[in-house]
Amino acid sequence: MFTQPPSPWAPPAAPPRKQGRTGLIVTLSVVGGLVVTGATVALVHALVQKTSETIARAEDRAASRYGDTTGPEDPEGWEEFEELEDSEEPEADEPAAETDATITTCTRDSLVNWMSADVKIVNGTDSTASYLVFVSFVDRDGEVVTEGLGATEDAVAPGATATVTAGGIGEVPAGTKCRIDRVVREAVSG
Repeated sequence: MFTQPPSPWAPPAAPPRKQGRTGLIVTLSVVGGLVVTGATVALVHALVQKTSETIARAEDRAASRYGDTTGPEDPEGWEEFEELEDSEEPEADEPAAETDATITTCTRDSLVNWMSADVKIVNGTDSTASYLVFVSFVDRDGEVVTEGLGATEDAVAPGATATVTAGGIGEVPAGTKCRIDRVVREAVSG
């Protein structure tokens, strides 16, 4: 058989059709997404496991160092804790801690208008103690404008004196005064 050559006036032949790769691309994308998701889940699980182990070790260390820190389970067990709290109150023969503290200067900084109070502490007990002094700064109407805290750096021996400065935070109006709110005296052993 004889085949005729194509006519020069005939349209050119269509290019060969490409095979579709859309299915392959979708499949690889889904598989890749599943791999990334699985790796993320495994990483999160490992981190949660490590964190829970660390917390458990910390709780064990705290329990071994400090004993039971959660308190008793039954309400009657709290009596022991209440007895401990009651024993922390000063003895009747000791003067109140507030009598050991006196404000020596009460000043308002002219540059930033913040208050500060110098407090002289005289230990009126028979034991060495450290002190925290809570000072309120009040305006002319007696309203608290700001508060400050002073603490002794070293323990104060019986009869000895120390000076602490309690500074307020923030601007206050002119005429603001200083007032000792509370003094905490903690006996220091040894």
